[in-house]
Amino acid sequence: MAEEIQNFKVTIDGIPVEVAPGTTILEAARRIGGDIVPPAMCYYSSLEGSGGKCRTCLVKVSKGSEKDPRPMPKLVASCRTTVMDGMEVMNVTSPDVLDARKGVVEMLLINHPLDCPVCDQAGECKLQDLSYEHGVGASRYEFHRRTFERIDIGEKIQLHMNRCILCYRCVFVANQLTSSRQHGIIHRGDHAEISTYIKEALDHDFIGNVIDVCPVGALTDKTFRFKNRVWFTKPVDAHRDCPTCSGKVTLWYKGADVIRVTGRKDEYNEVKEFICDTCRFDTKKTADWIIDGPTQISSESVIASNHYTALQPPAVIKDNPALKEANVEQMARSERLK
Repeated sequence: MAEEIQNFKVTIDGIPVEVAPGTTILEAARRIGGDIVPPAMCYYSSLEGSGGKCRTCLVKVSKGSEKDPRPMPKLVASCRTTVMDGMEVMNVTSPDVLDARKGVVEMLLINHPLDCPVCDQAGECKLQDLSYEHGVGASRYEFHRRTFERIDIGEKIQLHMNRCILCYRCVFVANQLTSSRQHGIIHRGDHAEISTYIKEALDHDFIGNVIDVCPVGALTDKTFRFKNRVWFTKPVDAHRDCPTCSGKVTLWYKGADVIRVTGRKDEYNEVKEFICDTCRFDTKKTADWIIDGPTQISSESVIASNHYTALQPPAVIKDNPALKEANVEQMARSERLK
């Protein structure tokens, strides 16, 4: 008979939770939910090897375990640190963590321009939220920012390295979902950048997922660029019988037109099931899909301000037959006076 696995008891910001051995602090915090969940720009639960790059998820371990109650001497990355039985963790209750997170955000914004008004990721960007919650009014960085020219790394994908924070998500998803690795990190240190092999294009039926996993506006959908702001669109869950992927997507409507298709994301902005490029780029008609219903969006999101739950919202200007008839009569009188 198999031996029963004993769960570990962990306390995060004073809230206890029981998790299996090997669970990271970040995943334990997500079991609790709410504001105590550390932010994460590089960690992606479904991608092997992700995490440990952006350092926004730093937490303070005030008690190591029941056997060794000594605190950890430095802040640790919650996405890479596994829990121990009796561990006590401080996130939002620690001034040291909040001060360190402010420094991390300042570092991420050294080269990242705050061009949110013209960025397609605006409204869906976690770095935008972090800069508002933990950012500082002015940067102490005195040198010139890194600048790059936009390049097309695929027929429908554009890379804008000015906005990249080197989270490696796109590299991991391309490496783990496609049969050949076509892009990655080149150079080192301050010169590091995402690039393809001698500017070759990314070409694979699942490569469009690099757009979904990018936490900022570095990798964007060329078919959606500058089409609209996300808070003026209405996200709707839909599915189709796709032979390549699950076929479960989110359709983004502007009026009656589907202007974008993405994978379905959870509350932590992670895609539940990756979709193929055929679903993403080639099926943008309502007739191609079976509508499941409005996408559940957090009430704190700017997208929720668009009353997205109404699949057929009332018109901005109500239909007024009497006014229409009066306008026709006025037009007729104006024509006679010409």
